Amino acid sequence: MNQTPQAAKYRPATEIDALMPDIADPVAAADFPQAILRYRNNRAAASVGLEGLSDEQWIAHFGRFTPLEGSLPQPLALRYHGHQFRHYNPDIGDGRGFLFAQLRDNAGRLLDLGTKGSGQTPYSRFGDGRLTLKGGVREILATEMLEALGVNTSKTFSIIETGEALERNDEPSPTRGAAMVRLSHSHIRIGSFQRAAFHDDKALLERLTDYTLTRLYGEAPGDNPPAQLLGRVVERTADLAASYMVAGFVHGVLNSDNINVTGESFDYGPWRFTPFWDAGFTAAYFDHAGLYAFGRQAEAIHWDVAQLAVSLRALVEAPPLIEQLERFPALYGEAMQRRFCWRLGVVPGGDTGAMIEAAVRGLVTTGTGIDRFFHDWRGGAVRDGAAYGDAAWAPFREAITNFAAVAGAKDHAYWADAAPCSMHIEEVEAIWSAIDTADDWGPLHAKVAAIRRMGAAHGDAPKTP
Repeated sequence: MNQTPQAAKYRPATEIDALMPDIADPVAAADFPQAILRYRNNRAAASVGLEGLSDEQWIAHFGRFTPLEGSLPQPLALRYHGHQFRHYNPDIGDGRGFLFAQLRDNAGRLLDLGTKGSGQTPYSRFGDGRLTLKGGVREILATEMLEALGVNTSKTFSIIETGEALERNDEPSPTRGAAMVRLSHSHIRIGSFQRAAFHDDKALLERLTDYTLTRLYGEAPGDNPPAQLLGRVVERTADLAASYMVAGFVHGVLNSDNINVTGESFDYGPWRFTPFWDAGFTAAYFDHAGLYAFGRQAEAIHWDVAQLAVSLRALVEAPPLIEQLERFPALYGEAMQRRFCWRLGVVPGGDTGAMIEAAVRGLVTTGTGIDRFFHDWRGGAVRDGAAYGDAAWAPFREAITNFAAVAGAKDHAYWADAAPCSMHIEEVEAIWSAIDTADDWGPLHAKVAAIRRMGAAHGDAPKTP
């Protein structure tokens, strides 16, 4: 949703109790030297009835982690395994975060408030359990931009600066520390199922399946709950992969422990938005083989979902799982068409696949920016003065004539702007530099406002059928 949500009543929940004690370990938050409120997402807070908290109350809950009334009495560090760059790792889990609270939004949907940088847990291994302030700022920018571009994403709920000086190998150190809280539709991931399967815990697999279907998807289990669940995950993740492509986004670390079973994107480390349609563009400096490059994200997510199918094989025969898994490519293609037309502001119709193919060919051949292209062609007609006369654009210019503009496609004043709102690495670094060198948060707040304006211009993203 890109619009300001209707105010909701605070509705605490403790649904995770259904999976305890097998899914998580009770933990305590770190005692930070300071707790300085740097960011509170009042739009997200309004959707769960917490926008009325004073700054002091906000800091108490999201910097000192005083429990929210009626929700979890103690934070829980979730247990899971995962394939990390295709190598199985049974020694992971919430190492610098925990599930802090559960609650419901104004639609009754069960949501989690989870943390990052809140201290060490049994799964921290050699880590300090902390998050850099820069990492928190980057997550704000990623989630705001993705939400505006229609991606189903977690929301960065809160950033509290902790007063700690952290040492890191991949950024100038010492650097400032922070505790972040995100609002998301569950923290149950494919790796949660992998861990249960690894330990041959069929009872936990069955409970995880039931929990996900009934509490997260709101469905009654049918004749084959594991296949039913896999089908829903296939649908949601195929749409997620397409939404990344249309947004020009590269997550960077699409390990199976980073794939939520609700299909919601979360956990942003070395993310990037690619300026151009470059299939080989990578976000993580350590992704030497390009496993999670821009053009390979659908393949990576499909592979991860296959690991969920492998885990569920402990409960049911393979054929119905294979049948669901094989739906992914077609669903991905449908989602690409649906989302590409949405961002263009045209009604799907005609040969949408050929139109997209022609657009991508034009983007690649001419080096036109992704954001520039969608801005210039909003509503299916090129903006005055935009240069698309190159022969490489001829097939697209012909194909787009078969597509009508959606009602009000260009009504918002944003579409009259000379340039699109983008979020590339140079601007990310400039926003952080203002904070780091002058404690100037103005550029960050201005960018969030600009991104939300763009989101309002696009309107609500298409729903997954």
